[in-house]
Amino acid sequence: MMNPEAAAILLLLFYLLLTSALLIYQALHLPDGWRAWILFAITRVYAPGLWHVRRNRRCPFPGDTAGIVVANHRSPADPIILWHNSHLGNPQKKMRCISFLMAREYYELPGLIGWISRAMHSIPVDRNGQDVVPVREALRRLKEGGLIGVFPEGGIQESRPIAHANSGIAFLALRSRAPVYPVYINNTPRGKNMIEPFYSRADTSLVYGEPIDLSAYYGKRLSREVLEEATTLMMWKLAELGDTEYLGGPRPDTQSEVIPISADRYHSGS
Repeated sequence: MMNPEAAAILLLLFYLLLTSALLIYQALHLPDGWRAWILFAITRVYAPGLWHVRRNRRCPFPGDTAGIVVANHRSPADPIILWHNSHLGNPQKKMRCISFLMAREYYELPGLIGWISRAMHSIPVDRNGQDVVPVREALRRLKEGGLIGVFPEGGIQESRPIAHANSGIAFLALRSRAPVYPVYINNTPRGKNMIEPFYSRADTSLVYGEPIDLSAYYGKRLSREVLEEATTLMMWKLAELGDTEYLGGPRPDTQSEVIPISADRYHSGS
């Protein structure tokens, strides 16, 4: 007859094998691939632990329908900060990637930045703005019910106010008619290079806003004026979440006053 100590060891090994099998099964059957699953598993511990990420409420991103996430951009770590708890808001608790539009030179890097970008199924974009392939790819993914992430300011900015935004975000939103979810990132980790923010401590918080209503623009010809007007509307909505301003245009008359966000409105992102 097996002694209690041996039985306990066998039981522990059984649970270990069972847990390993479940983890492997999840990784292999995740629609976004095993690399995305590994990155997700790491960032679920890493982001709250190193950056103390808090949020004003549950993430509003949809679990299985299309959506566009727009945010300010202050750090290379912004994409995984936005992504690490995005599954908590949907009833199925379904983890899925946010495919960010990002500069091609970073997407193709051989190290950490490039690996994260490819694991999250990001869409590389040429900075010259002449390449329409990324826009077509983003529209295709939205049509299939995907999540697309955009930093409309373009590159990483230093100041708190929202810099002038590219009107391509309005084209993407109006052509797809997908809901647009604004998120303002406070106190994002910084560094002297692209890698340092990933091991720098920070006290980061996310302010989620309600989906931006762009229905007044549906059916209009997407002229430069219409796109700029819709972009200005979206960027002011984003700026209000951060209690700041948009430098690319005057506040539309339809906007409400800026509401300060106090620190006690945040809670843990775990």
